[in-house]
Amino acid sequence: MAYDIEAIRRDFPILELEVNKRPLVYFDSGATAQKPLRVIEATERLMRQCNANIHRGVHHLSGAMTEMYESAREQVRRFIGAEHREEIIFTAGATASINLVAYAWSARYLRSGDNVVVSEMEHHSNIVPWQLAAARCGAELRVLPFDERGELRMDMLAELIDERTKMVAVTEASNTLGTVPDLEPIIAAAHAVGAHVMVDGCQGIVHGGGRVAERGYDFYAFSGHKLYGPTGIGVLYGRRELLDEMPPFMGGGDMVDKVTFAKTTYAPLPLKYEAGTSNFIGAVGLAEAMHYVESVGMSAIERHEMELLEAMTSRLEAISGLRIYGTAEHKCPIVSFTVDGTHPYDVGMILDKLGIAIRTGHHCAEPVMTHFGVAGMCRASIGMYNTMAEVESLARGVERAVSMLR
Repeated sequence: MAYDIEAIRRDFPILELEVNKRPLVYFDSGATAQKPLRVIEATERLMRQCNANIHRGVHHLSGAMTEMYESAREQVRRFIGAEHREEIIFTAGATASINLVAYAWSARYLRSGDNVVVSEMEHHSNIVPWQLAAARCGAELRVLPFDERGELRMDMLAELIDERTKMVAVTEASNTLGTVPDLEPIIAAAHAVGAHVMVDGCQGIVHGGGRVAERGYDFYAFSGHKLYGPTGIGVLYGRRELLDEMPPFMGGGDMVDKVTFAKTTYAPLPLKYEAGTSNFIGAVGLAEAMHYVESVGMSAIERHEMELLEAMTSRLEAISGLRIYGTAEHKCPIVSFTVDGTHPYDVGMILDKLGIAIRTGHHCAEPVMTHFGVAGMCRASIGMYNTMAEVESLARGVERAVSMLR
């Protein structure tokens, strides 16, 4: 079946918007993706017709909402390829998911003299929690670097991962370089010494990631809003035996079995890690977004986006003085760049005047900026709704910005 881009674009109401009297061209899906109408309508319908707290009520609305919430958990399990529904924890987002693991896992497994390995291309959310855990436990933080193409230095695994390594934290796809690293040798090296692996799937889950059980991930985190779902909802996958052994991260309602002043016992998975009122509407909205993506077809979306990536890369490379960062063999549809004689913020502001939305700055990946010796970059990230005409609009907009700024 042909990829019907016009039908897909009609599913996203915001794409009808004009910015500065020009049609919106949205190339910032890596920061947050736009929402299809069925997600918007589903969340609005829940607030209008079925809003009631889950797991706690015997009345009709509570039961109906609980059933939808748990059905959403099953949809996530199936979508990411986990074996057990108890391995799916709903959180506020990927940052909350990674912090949960960094705190609760380190309390159980990390000791003074151990080490945690993170890659140089990580988002701050997969660096800072591990810095905090290492400092708290007296462990060492080690860094797996990348080369000038944005490929991880697999040749350094043997010297970085040793018998004192307890965790390796790595991205499934870089939010800045677009690199999709081969995680198989990293996972193999970690597991060979008994270490665990935390995979940041924020960009990966949108571009062919997941399959967590098949790929041997120990932990996996992503945010719903990058997968065309609502904000404020995220997922943590963890192998059941690990989650069982880890202590709770937060205490409160719904994560307990029995509470007395002498002792509290905890609810079984997954509730053990879902203290308080969960974002039940967000969870159902995320499931709806997954259904939508599946209805279009992940492989079809990937083919479309990679065609746009190839065209965007070729078109931008032809601009004098423009440098693209991240030229790995395997990439997701993200292009970060700078242009000689310009500042990324200035380029971004001029593009905005043309109705074109991109991201500028360090993209919560300052070590990447440090590696290349720049303060920031422009980043264009492609979504399922972008078109070849929009790629051309971006390229012409950059050319215009460059001519003005130089």
